[in-house]
Formats: sequence, structure tokens, C-alpha cells
Amino acid sequence: MHGPSARTATDTPSVTLLTEGTYPHSHGGVSVWCDQLVQGMPDVDFRIIAVTGTGREPLAWELPAHVRDVECHPLWGPPPPGRAPRGRARRAFLGTYEQFLLALLDPAREHTFPTGFYRLAEYATAGTLSAALRTEAAARTLVRVWNSPRLDTAAARPTLHDALTATDLLEHALRPLAARPPATGITHAVSGGLAAVPGLLAQQRHGTPFLLTEHGIYLRERYLGFRAEPYRWPVKALMLALFRLLAAETYRRAALVTPGNRYNRRWEEHGGTPPERIRTVYNGVDPTAFPPAGPEPAAPTLSWAGRVDPIKGLETLIRAYALVREEIPAARLRLFGGTPRGGEGYRTACENLAAELGVGDGVVFEGRVEDIRDAYAAGNVVMLSSISEGFPFTLIEAMSCGRATVSTDVGGVREAVGDAGLVVPPRDPHAMAQAALTLLRDDGLRARMGEAARLRVIEQFTLRQTITAFRDIYRDLCAAAAPRPGAAHRSDACPAPALALAAGGAG
Repeated sequence: MHGPSARTATDTPSVTLLTEGTYPHSHGGVSVWCDQLVQGMPDVDFRIIAVTGTGREPLAWELPAHVRDVECHPLWGPPPPGRAPRGRARRAFLGTYEQFLLALLDPAREHTFPTGFYRLAEYATAGTLSAALRTEAAARTLVRVWNSPRLDTAAARPTLHDALTATDLLEHALRPLAARPPATGITHAVSGGLAAVPGLLAQQRHGTPFLLTEHGIYLRERYLGFRAEPYRWPVKALMLALFRLLAAETYRRAALVTPGNRYNRRWEEHGGTPPERIRTVYNGVDPTAFPPAGPEPAAPTLSWAGRVDPIKGLETLIRAYALVREEIPAARLRLFGGTPRGGEGYRTACENLAAELGVGDGVVFEGRVEDIRDAYAAGNVVMLSSISEGFPFTLIEAMSCGRATVSTDVGGVREAVGDAGLVVPPRDPHAMAQAALTLLRDDGLRARMGEAARLRVIEQFTLRQTITAFRDIYRDLCAAAAPRPGAAHRSDACPAPALALAAGGAG
């Protein structure tokens, strides 16, 4: 993408960022985090491997010159070119595929998942995997495995239609196996799941150190998302097994895991990450870029910022607002943020809910706002209604702007807020409404919480602290990965214990 650097590999860390559905093709909290990281480290050479939707997404961010390349792997665009293997090669593939399916579906075979996963990656590298998975033979292999008497799926009597559906989902999910994994520098996945696949391949093939930062818990969000999917149970069981075993392999391979909060850390430890390979690094903002928001609006207003998505819990927020309106008829709810492609139905459902509750006249979907600070200034109270989060940027930005907040108790929210805001259970509109009413009715309490929130950000969650932490981690991992005279390379080994030195103390 950009011209060659005058710097050398010996004095410039090389980092390949691994993303899925975020930077540099879309906006949102994780994309903001990536942009801050890249912009804050002009002394680092960055490359990006992005898992995208269709492959036609334009860049949403202006990339600086030290971002050398962007490689995209679309999940839902046209199928990759290539022909399915034939003859003996076809039989070999079907044998590998059957063993991979058994690893997903048979608890006694889970330990074989890495072997099958990396063998499928070899087919992807050769350009034959997607075509092979789209064959009738692959679907019938799945039906046969599903109906094995020793597997629980047999009781559900999965059909060929189920197999075609599941095989299609698998084919799309496995497309990142065709990525070109970097043999030098380090890889840094900014989420678990499919974004991490190129990092796993790089570590397995070349010993490239792999760093994982989870803003939300990818596996938990897949469980939440699949609850609403229309697929039959055998299909869901297969796909969730893929994500669960992929998460375990990701934690096993990572040289270092950097959760953004203690909640994520507990998930990662439970998933098998050794504690000495975990270091908590909180998200940060620049308090000078998010100064106090100034005067509150004249009409009592609740504001919200984010992407319009089911995981943001907007139904709960709208129901809570309806309860607030019963007590304060003049109250308004302003929702700032874009609706991602495919999310139009969810936005319509939220608008319909507001109309059904009789508060449609007070709920405004503002769309994307040019300056996010305007979204925080628009409310007397800033709301966060998510059912899953990591360490949300919108929350600490609003806190930096000195606004009182009401947030759901998910992810690292309680760590961020402390005593400087109100925290309520997720999916509980009555508790959310009561908290909002408490703040709307007490000007002094709002002011004190807003001041305490900004002070908390300045003391604990600044961008400078975040950038410094990751610059040190990058340099430590690059130094630990430098070849040693006479050292033998084992591509199938877990990261060397020496890499754990980058963790410093467990955060």
C-alpha cells in the first residue's frame, strides 16, 4: 500500500494487526482503538490482515504511511477460485474432513482439533478447500458423521438440508485459512475468533509470536448470537463447537493475552490461558480530546452512542425510556450511531417497539454523528444498555466529557465506572429506568458524578498509558522472537516460555 521504509527491521518492530469486521473498513469502538494504536506508534511498521464481509468495503480510516499493506479476506463475497481435488486427493480430503468434523462433534476427539484445523489450512493454501467443501460429497460426509449412533446429534435426525446449511456456514467461516501468515515480526489479533486465524497459522508454521487482545469475549458473543439464529440444533452445535475449539487453540497459541478488563481475564483463564501469559491493559482516551461537555440540554434527555445492533440491548433502553416518560413526560431519548449493513431489520424493530409503547415521538435515531462528543453533550445522562461489552469506549469517552452515566453490568463496565456512575443489571428496563430517574431528578448528584467520572478517566484510563503499554509489549515480543544462534525451530510447539516475560505482572 505504501512505499518502502528507510528504517530497518533491527530498529523497527513489525506488527501485523488482525481484525474482523472492524478496522480499517468500519467505525466503532474496536476500530477507534486500532486507529489510536496505529496513530500513536509511528515508530512501528504495521500491516493489516482484515476479515471483512463482502470484500467491497471501502476504507473508513485514513491510514498513515507506516501502515504498509492491507490484505482482505471476505467471508461473504464470491467463492474463492479453485477446483475441488479429485480421485485419490479427493478421498484424502474427505478423510481429513471427517476427522475434523469428529473433533467438533465427539468430546472424546476434541484433542485432535488442531491437527485437522491445520490440515484444512493446507488445502486452503493450495486453493482447493472452498471448492471441496461445496461438493455433495462433503455434505454427505457431514450427514454420516452427524448420524453416528455414538453422537448426541443423531437424536435430532439431521437432514441433508441441515448439512448443506452447516457446510455453507463452515465454508465461509474457514475462508481466512487462506491468509498469508507473516513469518517475521509479530501478529496482534484485536479479537478472538476468525480474526485470530492468520496469527495461529503464523505461529504454527513460522513460530511468529501471536498477541491477542479481546475487547469483548468472542465466544460468548457467538453463543448469544446463535440463540436468535433460525438453524436447527445440529447446525448450531457444529458451528459453536468450531468457535469453542478455535478459542481454546487461540488461548493455547498466544504468547501473551491482553484483556481490557478483569471480566475478560476470567474468561481467558477459564479457557485455558496460563495466568502468566495474561496482562490486563485498559482502553484509554485522551482527556484533552474529550473535555467537559458544557451545559446540559434544556429538555431532560437520555443519550446513547454506538452501532445499532442487537448486542447493544436497545430494546431494554427503549422500554426503560417508556417507564421514564411515565414519570417525566418531557423526557427525550436520542440514539447516535450508524446501522451496519444487515442491521436494518433490528433498527425497524426498535422503532416499532417505541411506537407500540406510545413513545415513538420521543425516540430519535440520529444516525452517525460527525463529532461523537456532540452525542454525549446531547444528554443530561448518557446510557449504555449492552448485553455484552469489553471495556466500552463510549462509556469512558462520556465519562471524560463529565457526563453522568447509567450502564449495564457487563464486561469491564463496573471497573470503568467505579463509584462515578450508576450500574444496573442487563436486560432489566425497570432498574435502568429507576437509575435514569434518580439522576434526572437530582441536578447535584448528576454534577458530582460527572466530575468524579472525568477525574477517574484522567487518573486511570488515559490513551498515553495504553500506547506505552503496547509499545513495550511489542518490543518485548519482538526481542524474544529474535533468532538465537543454534536454536532449533519447532513449528508445532506452543510459544516459548520466555515470551511470557512480556506480561510483567499479572494485571
